[in-house]
Amino acid sequence: MGNQPPVRAVARASAGAQEHALGAPGIAPERPLQPSLSCVIPAHNEAGNLPVLLEKLTAQLRQMSPQWEIVVVDDGSRDETLLALLPWLTRPGVVCLQLSRNFGKEAALGAGLDHARGNVVFTLDADLQHPVELLPQMLQAWREGADMVYAVRRDRSGESALKRIGARMFYALMKMGSSIDIPPNAGDFRLMDRCVVDAVCSLPERTRFMKGLYAWVGFRSRSIDFDPPARVRGRSDFGVRALVSLAASGITAFSNLPLRLGSALGAILALIAIAYGVWVVIAHFTQGPDLPGWATIVAGLMFFSGIQLLTIGVLGEYLGRVYDEVKRRPRYLVARRLGSSPFDPTAPTR
Repeated sequence: MGNQPPVRAVARASAGAQEHALGAPGIAPERPLQPSLSCVIPAHNEAGNLPVLLEKLTAQLRQMSPQWEIVVVDDGSRDETLLALLPWLTRPGVVCLQLSRNFGKEAALGAGLDHARGNVVFTLDADLQHPVELLPQMLQAWREGADMVYAVRRDRSGESALKRIGARMFYALMKMGSSIDIPPNAGDFRLMDRCVVDAVCSLPERTRFMKGLYAWVGFRSRSIDFDPPARVRGRSDFGVRALVSLAASGITAFSNLPLRLGSALGAILALIAIAYGVWVVIAHFTQGPDLPGWATIVAGLMFFSGIQLLTIGVLGEYLGRVYDEVKRRPRYLVARRLGSSPFDPTAPTR
């Protein structure tokens, strides 16, 4: 059984979303109808969206389980995100982790997962583009045996051509150079069983690429297709620069392909240099000692110098990641924790 390939099956579609089972074969565990739930929401400058999201989310969670919590991670917001949260923090079940500065979305997600206490943990963005109406469908997939349920965008037509091309290139590179299968177009909108959360939180990486870690830990997984609604308020801080940085983190953390490409390119250039040297020797005896070619030599030197600098840059990127890891600094710092959770020892009843 352990050596069999992953099983892929099609599950019943509901609420207009298609589900696909993906994971190791086995017997689905018996699970309660109303488990304790945690929702982790990383937020950076989301003052306009959080009140609307929390209104929808609390109404949805009340229908799903009597015991739930919402963990909002304020990732160094510079707007009035905390002020927008204050009325909600007086209600039991809503918690805010205010980080000491902006550590980035991956660190904020890690902070939320570290502090989530539910048997089932949802992660979703604060920009209202992850519909809370899908949470019951995700929970039903969990009851049917899935340890992780992730939402996949049906298409990326609403994004710029540059972003779509970059995403395709990134997933192609990851597929070629990594031994793990990272599902394309799967984001941070997902459900995780407690065993998955504990596994992810136990990993020692300081610089994290969460989508890769979710895939690396494995467990029974299922995908649900969805169409994200348009962003109504504010604008995304996740621009091209942040996407490039995230892609670099993912590639250096889960793929040796850039290093292998550098080695392959070096071998090819060495063969070309040997062939050129053989041609020079033959031409010397057939055409005489006066051979034109200074321009070729200069161009070749510039080309080889560029390749060397590029390779050094790739090596430097990997060494930089190693340097960040060996310093062993914490991934995030919590300035203060506000609100109360039903999982706290002295929490009031809801």
